[in-house]
Amino acid sequence: MELEDGALVTAHVPNTGSMATCWAPGAPVQLSHSDNPRRKLAWTLERVDMGSGWVGVNTGRPNAVMAEGIRTGRIPELAGYRALKREVRFAPAGLSGGRLDMLLSEGPAADALVEVKNVTLLDGDRLRFPDAVSERGRKHLELLLAAVVEGRRGVILFALNRPEARCFAPAWRTDPAYAERLLAVTEAGVEALAVRVRHGDRVMEAAASVPLDLGRD
Repeated sequence: MELEDGALVTAHVPNTGSMATCWAPGAPVQLSHSDNPRRKLAWTLERVDMGSGWVGVNTGRPNAVMAEGIRTGRIPELAGYRALKREVRFAPAGLSGGRLDMLLSEGPAADALVEVKNVTLLDGDRLRFPDAVSERGRKHLELLLAAVVEGRRGVILFALNRPEARCFAPAWRTDPAYAERLLAVTEAGVEALAVRVRHGDRVMEAAASVPLDLGRD
């Protein structure tokens, strides 16, 4: 990647998806720099401008953005919880355990286990997830359904990390198994939310909720 002074650098890309529709040669990017001598690459790719504004491609960022949005009441569906714990181990009976992004407790409703997914795949007027086959994503859906069976809330929170599109939809063509399972678990009580990430010059924050269309294409 080329810096403003013309220097070429190799940057770490913290994104395991295909990055379809959010990367093109010559697109403006934003990088972050680390002085940690243990790092192999000092630069990290954070955002790409595909012509309509920043697209957040660092999948490590949305969890903190959504957690802050919950704490400050910007996500009404998850407001009112006094305790928020990050990176929670959950091992329900009958399933191999795993980690979910958040546990909300001490609130106005049942405790909530929340998994956040970074969404960047643009398809016309929709943003879709996933942008590559995601077995790990399907496992998270099973854990959220197990939470509902146990009497908790299970919430899949899609962080729409670019400014375009009017709604969220599953990526039926990319990963039909994930899309089918998402539809099934939401019918069984898992809650699905889609929240836009707003990008400022040096800030990212949770913004408005966006409609969902989970039906088959």
